[in-house]
Amino acid sequence: MEKIKELTYCLYARKSSESDERQAMSIDSQLSEMRSLADSEGLNVVCEKHESHSAKDSGQRPLYNEMLSELASGKYNAILTWAPDRLSRNAGDLGSIVDLMDQHRLLHIRTYSQTFTNSPNEKFLLMILCSQAKLENDNKSINVKRGIRSKCEMGWRPGTAPLGYINRTFGGITDIIPDPDRAEIITEMFHKAAQGWSGRKLKTWLEKEKVTTRSGKPVPVSSILAMLINPFYYGRFQYPEGAGNPWYDGAHKPLVSKELWDEIQQTRGVNKGIWGSKQFAFRGLLKCGRCGAEITAQEKIKIIKKTGGYKRFVYYNCTKKTNPNCSERYMNEDTLCELLLELIEKEPRKIHVTPKLQSKIERHHKVANSVFKQYGIEQILNKPIIEYSRYVLREGNEVEKTAFANGITNKVLIKNGALRLG
Repeated sequence: MEKIKELTYCLYARKSSESDERQAMSIDSQLSEMRSLADSEGLNVVCEKHESHSAKDSGQRPLYNEMLSELASGKYNAILTWAPDRLSRNAGDLGSIVDLMDQHRLLHIRTYSQTFTNSPNEKFLLMILCSQAKLENDNKSINVKRGIRSKCEMGWRPGTAPLGYINRTFGGITDIIPDPDRAEIITEMFHKAAQGWSGRKLKTWLEKEKVTTRSGKPVPVSSILAMLINPFYYGRFQYPEGAGNPWYDGAHKPLVSKELWDEIQQTRGVNKGIWGSKQFAFRGLLKCGRCGAEITAQEKIKIIKKTGGYKRFVYYNCTKKTNPNCSERYMNEDTLCELLLELIEKEPRKIHVTPKLQSKIERHHKVANSVFKQYGIEQILNKPIIEYSRYVLREGNEVEKTAFANGITNKVLIKNGALRLG
């Protein structure tokens, strides 16, 4: 008992700012309950720390890291918290806690219903409970992929339906049906494209027919060109898009026949310029961090002899208008996408977007959550902007990437092959 009186506690409360812990108690509730417990048991609480932050990744919580440092320095030697998963939902943070216990810097952990000391049995139980929380995090990603794959195998492509279709939800199931206001005109557009109409001529015609995007704006040429090579319109889709990924037969009603779609590809395909080529998604978003000049882009087309298809490579580089001798090197678009995703995942709150892009992010978040509910998955997604960025930058088509880049109001600087916010 004398040893317990010598314990000095830090009261730590955490509630994820993301949406993956809907059932966790609020910070105020945690603090209230643990203060009452401290009073009833006479615990000596010398400081309180609380933060809204996910514990999915190690080393990312400022106040938690501060608490570990103060435990190591001897400022206090015990922790009071609502439950073990408030401390750790990952292996790295759990290891830090156990190390402090092994070093006799952390003598006691008191939760609402349990106590943990440096005894082998209690420490082992702590590791089991925190590892269980980590398992839930790991399983969430697996469950999401499994749910999306099952949805694809049923013939329903995840995400927002292309122009000419609409997403419909009934009885907890989301499907895709022809848009009653646009479907017939989109079908007619394909027939006109097969007759040799250019993208600009089709755009003018759509404007006369009063066909707009879902936001009420004229359909841009780039979107028209992307639609004309989208196999979704004849009943097939690839998810996620990219070489080596599976193809699925759609359960939606095709707006055009496979024969018409093939005819368009033959008459307006590689030999007359690839649909959507010269469209560089990220050019307006980027600046050279070395000399301050704008970033331009260029494409390289490689014909695949075995299949008769093609592969498009895009490279971004400094225009050198500010400094003709600027030494910043080219960057491949695939590399750029991964680096941009890392930047967004690291600093999501610093990314500013237009209302239009915010609407797309929220819509994607809603559709993704409907997949969870359909397959009985309780957890929901993390920060919507991060999840949407992962989808667009890794799986999105050129039109989606362009709209995404145009919707970010920050400037992104390239320097030494790395990205940072301007």
